[in-house]
Formats: sequence, C-alpha cells, structure tokens
Amino acid sequence: MGSQGGFGQSKEFLDLVKSIGEARSKAEEDRIVLHEIETLKRRIVEPDIPKRKMKEYIIRLVYVEMLGHDASFGYIHAVKMTHDDSLLLKRTGYLAVTLFLNEDHDLIILIVNTIQKDLKSDNYLVVCAALNAVCKLINEETIPAVLPQVVELLGHSKEAVRKKAIMALHRFYQRSSSSVAHLLSNFRKKLCDNDPGVMGATLCPLFDLISADPNSYKDLVISFVSILKQVAERRLPKTYDYHQMPAPFIQIRLLKILALLGSGDRQASENMYTVVGDIFRKCDSTSNIGNAVLYECICCASSIYPNPKLLEAAADVISRFLKSDSHNLKYMGIDALSRLIKISPEIAEQHQLAVIDCLEDPDDTLKRKTFELLYRMTKSSNVEVIVDRMIDYMISINDNHYKTEIASRCVELAEQFAPSNHWFIQTINKVFEHAGDLVNIKVAHNLMRLIAEGFGEDDDTADSQLRSSAVESYLRIIGEPKLPSAFLQVICWVLGEYGTAGGKYSASYITGKLCDVGEALSSNDTVKAYAVTALMKIYAFEIAAGRKVDMLPECQSLIEELLASHSTDLQQRAYELQAVISLDAHAVEIVMPSDASCEDIEVDKNLSFLDSYVKQSLEQGAQPYIPENERSGMINVGNFRSQDQHDISTHALRFEAYDLPKTSAPPRISPASLSSSTELVPVPEPSYPVERHHVASMPSASDTGSTELKLRLDGVQKKWGRPTYSSPALSSLDSTSHKAVNGVTQSDVSSTSTSRTRDNSSYDFRSAQTEISSEKKKLAASLFGGASKTEKRLSSTSHKVARSTSSPAVEKSQGPKAVASSSSSSSSTGVASEKAAPLQPPPDLLDLGEPTVTSNAPSVDPFKQLEGLIDPNPATTATKAADIMSIYSEFPTSGQSSSVIVNPLPANAGDANLIPGLSPTNKTGQPKGPNPRDALEKDALVRQMGVTPMSQNPNLFRDLLG
Repeated sequence: MGSQGGFGQSKEFLDLVKSIGEARSKAEEDRIVLHEIETLKRRIVEPDIPKRKMKEYIIRLVYVEMLGHDASFGYIHAVKMTHDDSLLLKRTGYLAVTLFLNEDHDLIILIVNTIQKDLKSDNYLVVCAALNAVCKLINEETIPAVLPQVVELLGHSKEAVRKKAIMALHRFYQRSSSSVAHLLSNFRKKLCDNDPGVMGATLCPLFDLISADPNSYKDLVISFVSILKQVAERRLPKTYDYHQMPAPFIQIRLLKILALLGSGDRQASENMYTVVGDIFRKCDSTSNIGNAVLYECICCASSIYPNPKLLEAAADVISRFLKSDSHNLKYMGIDALSRLIKISPEIAEQHQLAVIDCLEDPDDTLKRKTFELLYRMTKSSNVEVIVDRMIDYMISINDNHYKTEIASRCVELAEQFAPSNHWFIQTINKVFEHAGDLVNIKVAHNLMRLIAEGFGEDDDTADSQLRSSAVESYLRIIGEPKLPSAFLQVICWVLGEYGTAGGKYSASYITGKLCDVGEALSSNDTVKAYAVTALMKIYAFEIAAGRKVDMLPECQSLIEELLASHSTDLQQRAYELQAVISLDAHAVEIVMPSDASCEDIEVDKNLSFLDSYVKQSLEQGAQPYIPENERSGMINVGNFRSQDQHDISTHALRFEAYDLPKTSAPPRISPASLSSSTELVPVPEPSYPVERHHVASMPSASDTGSTELKLRLDGVQKKWGRPTYSSPALSSLDSTSHKAVNGVTQSDVSSTSTSRTRDNSSYDFRSAQTEISSEKKKLAASLFGGASKTEKRLSSTSHKVARSTSSPAVEKSQGPKAVASSSSSSSSTGVASEKAAPLQPPPDLLDLGEPTVTSNAPSVDPFKQLEGLIDPNPATTATKAADIMSIYSEFPTSGQSSSVIVNPLPANAGDANLIPGLSPTNKTGQPKGPNPRDALEKDALVRQMGVTPMSQNPNLFRDLLG
C-alpha cells in the first residue's frame, strides 16, 4: 500500500496529484492519467480490498474523471460504497456518484432505495448527504419516490437538514413544476424560519416563482422589506457577514425580488423607497461586495416605480463607478447608466466625457459595453456621430459574430433616425462594403424600396436627385473587388432601373458595367440573374424611347453563354432578353414600363379577359363551367357509359372507407328449379324479415354497378376446387353434382331454362363464394373493417335473381304488376336481411345425427317459411292457384335444407319424416323437401289449432306440441 502521506492518503496518491500538477504539457498529463487508469482497472477488481483502500481508489477515479478521461469501469464501485454503513465511506460514495452520474444514467435505479433509507436515518449528516444526492440525481420519474420523505424533512430539528430539504424541493420545481405544485405554500412558511440560512435558501425558489407570476406574491412585499431592513441593520449573526457586509448575498437576492414585485406598481414601490435609500447611504463602496450591493440597488431603483431621490442617489453611485480606475467598476457604471437612461435620459449627458473615455479605452469588453450604451442613447441629433463610430469599430474588429451584431444595429439606427435619404444610402453602402454577406438580405430589399419610393412626397426632382446620387455612388463602387453578393444585387437593380434615367450615362456604358459584373461572378447565379434582368430593362427602355439598340460584343457573348447555361432560370432570362429586343416600341413599353417597380399589381381573379373566348365557346356548343362545390348533387357521368367501359373503370383505386360487413340477401329461385338440380354448393343461410315493407324496386344491374365495385368472374379460371371456367355460355346445369366444403355437404338448387341466363350469373357467383373460406372473410373484415368485394357482388346479384322467382303462370296472370310485386318483396327481404344478422345460430332442436351445417342465419317464424313453399309443378296448377301462389311468392334460397325446418305434423306422426331433406333413405329422383300442397294443408291445420310463435327463436316443441 505504500507509506502514509498527508490527510490519511497513501504516498502513491500524493505522488499522482503532484505529478499531474507538475506536468508541462497536455500530452504528459494524458500519459500520467492513462497509466493511472490501467493501474486502477487492475487493482479495483482485486478481492478483499480494504474499505480505506477502496475509498482512495474512488477518489483517484474522481481525479481521472475531472481531467476528462473515462472512469466508467469504476462507477458501480462508487454506487456500492453508498450502501456502506460507515459515514465517511457513505459520504465519499455519494460525492463520487454525484460527480460520475447524471439523472438519466442506468445506475440511478440502484441508488433510489439507498437514498430512501438514508433520508430516514437518525444521523443528520447521512440525511444531508442523501439530500445532496437527491438534488443532483433524482429525475422527473423518480421524484414521487422521495418526495414524501423530503417534505417531511422540512420540519427536521436541524437547520442544515431543513435548508437542504428546501433546496431539494426547489430542484424538484425546476425539473417538474407540476410534481410540487401542491407544495408551494411550504416556501411561504419557511420564509419565516428562525434560522437565517433556511430563510435565505427559501429566497431562491421564491425568486423563480415570482419571476413566473409576480401578482400572486404581492402580499409578501412587506415581509421582504422587513427582512431586508433587518439584514441592513445587522441584526443577523456575525457569521453571515462577508467582508464586513451583513449577509450581502441575501441582500442581493431580496433586491432582485423587490425589483420584480415593484415593476409598474406604485403602491408596492412606495414601501421599498426607504429601505433601498438606506442601503444607498450605508453601503460600503470600498469593497467589491459592497459595490455589488450598490449595483443591485441601482437595478432595483430603475425597475420599480421611479423616485427622484433614488434616481439621484443612483446617479451619484454611477459617477463614482465611471471615475474609478478599475475597468470592472467602469463596466458596471456603463451597464447601470444604460438602465437609468430609459427613465431619465438627461443623466447620460452628465457623464459624456466618461463615456467617451470608455469608448476609447483599449479594453475591448468595456468598449463593447459602451457601444451598447450609445445604441440606447441614439436619437436624431446624434445618430450620425454614433453610427460613424460604430462603423469604424466594425471595420477594426475581426470577430464576425460581433461584426454582424454591430452591422444590424447600424442599419436599425439608420432606418429609424436617418436625417436624410442621401445619408441613409451612403451609410448602408458603407455597412455593405465592410460587413459583406454578414448583413441581412432584408436590408438590401429595404434599400431598394427606399430608392424606388423616394421621399414619399410629390417632389419628383428630389426623388430623381436621390436616384442619380445612388447611381453615381454605385458606379464608383462597382469596380472594387470582393463586393458582397447582396450589395451587388442592389447595385444591379438600381443601375437597371435608373442607370440611364437622367441621361448622364449612356446605355452602352451601363450595360458594359453590368456585363463586367456578370462575367466577374461566374459562380454566383443570383447576381448573374440580376445583371441579365438589368440589361433587359436598359434595352427595353431604349427601345421604348425610340433609340437604336447596339448590343456590345461582351454582352452578346454573355447572353450566348447563358442560353446554354445549366441553370434554367438564367436560360429563361436570356431567352426573355432576346424576345424583348425583337419587339416593337409599343409592345416593349407595355411589357417593361419605365419606373413601375412601386406600382401595385392588380390581379384579375375573375379572369375577365377570357369572357369573349368563353362566350364564343358556349355559342359553339361547349358545356358551361360548373364550380366544384356545385358538382356533388349531379349525376355521375359514369352512369351514361357502357357496361364494358364501366367494368374497366371499376378496377381503379378506391379511396372511400370500407362499409361494415352486411348479410347479403340471397337470390330467390323459381319453383320449377327445385326439381331440376341437386348440385351441392355452400351458400349463406337466408335471413327473413319480421315485417314486410313495400319499397321501390331495386335498380338494375347497370345502375347498381355504377356505385358498387363488382368482381368480374367471366372467363376467370378457378384456383381452388374443380378446374372450370365461369361463363354465360355454360351448358345446362341440370346435372346432379356434389361438392364437399370443409367436410360438410350442402345442397344447392339451380334455375331452369326459363331463367337460365340470370341464374347462371348467380350460380357462377355462388361457386366463387365456395372458394373463399370463412377464415379469410374474418381476416378481411378485421383488416379493412368492411365486407369483401365478393359479398358486395352477392348483394347486387341477389337483386337480379329476384326478378326471376315468380312462376310463369303468375307472370301470365298478373303481368307487370306481378313483376313489380316480386321486385318490391325482394327489396324488402334484402333490406331486412341486412338489418338482422345475429352472431350465434339457434340450437338445433331436432338433431338426428344427420350431417348438418351450422348457419349464421337469424331465427325466423317457421310459418313464414311455410308460406314460401309453392307447387313444384307450376304448369298443372297455374290456372287454379294463381292467386294463392302470388301470396306465397317468396321462397328461401336452396341452402335452407341445412337449417332446422320443422314440418308441423300431428302428434302421432313418425319421426322419420320430420326432416325429409336430410333423410338418408331419400335416394330417388324425386325432389327433396316436403310436398308443397301437403305443407299448405298442414299450415291451415296448425293455424286452426291457434299455435303462434312466442319469440323470434321459438321452441318448436313447446309451440307445436304444447
């Protein structure tokens, strides 16, 4: 370990500190520190290191970190040291942790529990160490973990703990003001603490609170004045004196607070006059801390409501500052004087010589502060002298940052207090010439506007003299090298507008100067553009005046060069120049009017110059323009297109939101189709409306297709199942086929030859419906929040099939009325089916072990279903039952055989024929399902018995059998 040195540290550690202090270069220092890092990395991981030795290693890590090197390998050892029970080691660990870590470090979470435990310690030194760590390490997220303990410590018996608790709350307020918003009253209470240290610590958070909202703390003015009076009268213990000044830092903080509370408030300021005047009289000006208190008194007197006696006392103090040989006191005097001249400008006149001396002082900091004072003192009578001195100083410095600030202040003073436009132009020229591109581009625009507008009066002579002087000055300056880009833009614009206006300079001379500018700055496209536009203006003015234009060879070469430029802007300007030169005098005068830069441009928003063209087009049969806001109620033009064109357009992207999934109305099939086919395809279960609403007939397929996206299946090969093509030219569908979908067989009935064309499209779509599984439908609905295209096509197809459900006999007997009735009933069925779609199917009460398919169709009245049955041979019964069949014209889709349908029989009927459609013995060629004639007779019998369904999902055994 080595021999012991001073302060209980090893000689090795003291040699490290000595060698670092004696290092002659940064490289030597880095070499020593890197060697120390390697040593610490090796030793700090050794087992069974004595605590005293580990403490020294942590302190050496602090040295490494303070010298700018990485000591992160030892952070965890510092965190472990905070857990030690020894006070010395714990305080060393907290010191190292607060220096190593920031509030967002990953190791903070390991310290929070230790801090919580130490805040409850009986040893107030441990509590103070934990509070110091709280102020440094606790972030916004961990404030709630320690806030209750910190608030509790506000009432601790030790004043040091209370003071640090106030500091911790202040830190919480700075990190997250909302987390301690309910605790702000504690600061008011601790302002009256018996210990001056706690009271002084409370002034800091109160200063922040008052800065944010002074009006909420106006009631504390009397308290602050009383505290300041007691401090000034030396009522505090001697331990708070600093260079024989009673608690000067508390006085400075109180004066800052009073300046905030008394700003613009005469009543509050009157309570402060006495105590501030006493400080002016009693304060010792022989020490720096006394001068600091006096400076703060001046700031307070300049902020509160003005008082003549206080201003006079402040002026005397400023005079002493300015007459001092110390640059620091002169600096304070200049700064204090700049505050007082806002209230009393005549005070600065008393110190003119002192200000001039500061302006010529070799101290650059003092000189800059003096220029700030002059900037505040500027008025119309002294603007020329002050701006000239500022420009001279700007020329002498090399600091671009401060040169930019001086240039902006010169421009601002020149624009605000310029005695004449000539002086303004000359001043701005000097600023541009010496500040270069550091000047804001807005200054150039303001200068061009001033030259164009003139004096703003009707004195044309004065305006022409102003422009002539500007042209003369720019012709002198234009030959100088390294002119800034913004200044060259101004020069080109002025020469183009007014170069030949007075007749003093010829067009060839001005154009030659402009060509020199364009050729000299080959890399600056902006200046070139200004130069070409200026050439165009000069040539246009010459042509409008009737003079011959002789383009100089250098101008011609410049234009030819720009015609092949990579910049499209320069190309366009060059072509415009050639076009303007080729025009006659009258056209040029209209295109490029002379001295029209300040004229307002009138924009014809109604485009009235096109009225004659519009009128002529309307007379020739053109359609009138319709505003966009009036187009929403018009019929879509797509309705008038052919069906083929519409199908092509429907493949475009759709940007409207998807509709919610809806249960589509199934197509109703004519009675004759029951005996024509037994092909099994899965179709959705039909849904039946409870009430029948007679609505208008649905539009045709062509009308519906204009607003719905249809899926075209014509000529598209199936990707799943049996390979075939869906086409209207398919052969008859009378053959019997069976299809198994998901292991379940379902029946489907196709239409007869009387309605084959329409039913083929319905069958094609139902076949395509087979290919889409329910999982895919659910996925599409969950992803896009609406029905798939197939479901929408099913809805539109069901309307087309609905027209063919009536029997031929009914169509013959009723004519157009029967067709309208069928269409309206189809509409009502489709509307009601979209309204009711229960999530769970009703239980199968007659499950006989037959293969059935779970359906999502809503439960309905079985008598409504019985009414949909009609005679399977309509040709033999058309003449007798035409009227009766028109009543029972609705028949559900062919998929109903898979749902629970009960044929109401007498009580002694056998169970074998309860569900004929599902009977395994039904293998003959006869049509499946009950005999419609018998069904009608049994329907009448049941109604004579008085049986009515009790709910939308009736218990059939209870209703029918009691």
